[in-house]
Amino acid sequence: MSNITRWNPISEFDDLMNRYNRMLGLARTNGDREGKDLFSRSDWAPAVDIKETPEAFTVEAELPGMTKDDVKVTVHDGVLTIQGERKSEEETKDKKLHRIERFYGSFLRRFTLPDNVDENGVKASFKDGLLKLSIQKAEPKEPKAIEVDVQ
Repeated sequence: MSNITRWNPISEFDDLMNRYNRMLGLARTNGDREGKDLFSRSDWAPAVDIKETPEAFTVEAELPGMTKDDVKVTVHDGVLTIQGERKSEEETKDKKLHRIERFYGSFLRRFTLPDNVDENGVKASFKDGLLKLSIQKAEPKEPKAIEVDVQ
C-alpha cells in the first residue's frame, strides 16, 4: 500500500519566495507562520521578481487582466504591501464558461524592506499588466560620535 501526498503548488511557491527573500535580505520578520496565514487570507498570489541595482530595488509583479485601479501599494514600518483583486467573468445566458484556469479573487503580498531603503522614495508604474516598483536606497547612516565632557 502506498501513501499519496497531495501536491500543493502554493506551499512550494511560498517556500521559494521565502528563500529568495532571505537571499536578498528581505526575510519576513514573523517566520513561517506569516507565510501560511498570508496565503490563507488570499485567493491567489501574483508572481513577483525582485532585483537590486546599486541605487535601488525593483519589484515587478505580474497582474494580467488588471488595471492600476485594481491594485493598492503601501509602505509602512519597513513592510511593502501589494494587494488587490482580480474579478472573475460572470456566466451569462449567451455565454457559457467551459474552463477556468486563471486565478481570480483577492491577493496580498508583503515584503520586509531592508534598512538601507528610503520609504518615501518609492515610485510605481503600471503598464500591460506589469506593476513595477522602484524603491530608492538611502544613504547609509554614519554612526554619530558624541563627545563626552568628563569633569
